[in-house]
Amino acid sequence: MVTAFTAVAHRGDPYVHRENTLPSIRSALRAGAGAVEIDVRLTGDGVPVLLHDASLGRLWGREVALAALTAAELRAMTAGGAPTLAEALAEIARAPAAGRLFIDLPDPSAAAAAVAEVRASGAAERAYYCGGPAAMLNVRRADPGAEIALTWTTLAPPRPSLLAQVRPHWLNYRFGLVSPELVARHHADGLLVSAWTADTRRTMRRLLRAGVDSITTNRIATLRSLLPA
Repeated sequence: MVTAFTAVAHRGDPYVHRENTLPSIRSALRAGAGAVEIDVRLTGDGVPVLLHDASLGRLWGREVALAALTAAELRAMTAGGAPTLAEALAEIARAPAAGRLFIDLPDPSAAAAAVAEVRASGAAERAYYCGGPAAMLNVRRADPGAEIALTWTTLAPPRPSLLAQVRPHWLNYRFGLVSPELVARHHADGLLVSAWTADTRRTMRRLLRAGVDSITTNRIATLRSLLPA
């Protein structure tokens, strides 16, 4: 299997700017990311926004559940820092270098709204999706043509029935599970392999030698330094 390698910036460039924000996305793209992974959840009024956790505590210092806030209240509480998915898609569209959003869905119930926003933004070519089985089944129901990376956290292979339903392009593994044998097996089945979240040069080099098609990292500049110019 021959494919172009994708360097994925995890939640943007989080050691430079706050994760899951527009400045973090911009910084990651400037550093050479081929895609930027973001986390999408819904506000209480159903707007898809960028936030990994179910509450604002860790990232924004406010112990309030996202589901308890409207999009307008979230904007006020974060001084506009927590962007909507629409704003993130627009940021990718404005970027001088080609890049995509890798939309992670920690809450499966956000899948349909995320797909609808991608469609409304005309961004189907600039977005693909990752997450566990429930979230990716919801994405597939919402968009039969979506590009999906099924996140998998065990060496036991996904059930054939699940693969038939989700129809993933990728299997997305925690980096410690990845081996050359695993990559070769999935390549033989016509699947791409991505690995997350690798932050040391040693781990990145091991994954590259194993033949993965994508690495997600918090240190996008470090990963880019290991790749051919």
